[in-house]
Amino acid sequence: MRGNEEKQGEMFSYISPESRVPQDHPLRRIKKYAEEALKKLSPVFDRMYSYTGRPSIAPETLLKSQLLTALFSVRSDRFFCEQLDYNILYKWFLDMEIDDKPFDASVFSKNRERLMEHEVSHKFLSEIVKIAREKELLSEEYFTTDGTLIEAWASMKSFVEKGKKCKKDDDDPGNPSVNFHGEKRKNDTHQSTTDPEALLIKKGKGKEAKLSFCETVLMENRNGLIVDVSLASARTSSESEETLKMLEKEKRRGRNKIKAIAGDKGYCNKQFVSAVRAMKIKPHIAKIENWKIPGLDGRTIRSIGYAISQKKRKLVEEIFGWKKTVGGSRKTRLKGIRKNQEQSCITSAAYNLLRIAKLAPV
Repeated sequence: MRGNEEKQGEMFSYISPESRVPQDHPLRRIKKYAEEALKKLSPVFDRMYSYTGRPSIAPETLLKSQLLTALFSVRSDRFFCEQLDYNILYKWFLDMEIDDKPFDASVFSKNRERLMEHEVSHKFLSEIVKIAREKELLSEEYFTTDGTLIEAWASMKSFVEKGKKCKKDDDDPGNPSVNFHGEKRKNDTHQSTTDPEALLIKKGKGKEAKLSFCETVLMENRNGLIVDVSLASARTSSESEETLKMLEKEKRRGRNKIKAIAGDKGYCNKQFVSAVRAMKIKPHIAKIENWKIPGLDGRTIRSIGYAISQKKRKLVEEIFGWKKTVGGSRKTRLKGIRKNQEQSCITSAAYNLLRIAKLAPV
């Protein structure tokens, strides 16, 4: 017998979001660790805001919203706010009631500069790393570094000669026809009018050049957790330079137990190897055949530790794979290095929280 379609009528609901989320839902553990890290950042949040005036959206809510954006592959702030109106799971994660109205997407853009000024995203990632360290999930001795290209939010049509405007062949201001074929375009003489900090670079031989940024990750080798992340201009030397900066930062924090740093053939050069050796760190770098690099000799590459590092360093590709397919980092959503650096830290924190929730004992 065919059932009748019953139209939903208006009614009051006495059910809280807490009761609708299963007790074994993976987001419960992620929320626990995220709130633990945010609680430690409370003094920073106090310095960010005035003690007078109208209360704003809590910074904890903004950061947790960005975590949801990364974890659930939400494509934009505006789309997240639209989903927040009817997604009970999102409201539970943000400690909202079912009847609470979502905040406007402009809240993110208005508060982003304040968050960048106090480096909140980077401090949040550091607190997540501390939680992993307290649970003995981190290696203090063996690390891996690698970099990847992140496509910038800028069209190739915007890459024009410095000081000149884009040539338009028609009257369509939104999507003009631009003919740049046969024109030699280089970063020295040309610049994007949309995102001036994005540089034109190829991923490899035979690949097309794109306006991009370079994201460099420092990973510990035990469980493949992100210790630090940096986003810089897409230059050939960016990966090595940013890695050395992150290693120096770890040294200043008292991490003197670092024994070795693993990397691919892109780090096989005299400058990087000698700089790492000067820090008393062994360079477990993939060696290019027939290349003689001082400090990267047979004693290093024939050791057991070198073989293990070369095997474990492949975990970094899982980080980039997750961040680009799930975390939305294949192409930037913002313009400029500073804004995208903050976004990179949030996505890295989301990845670490996901890993910690799986690895940490219940």
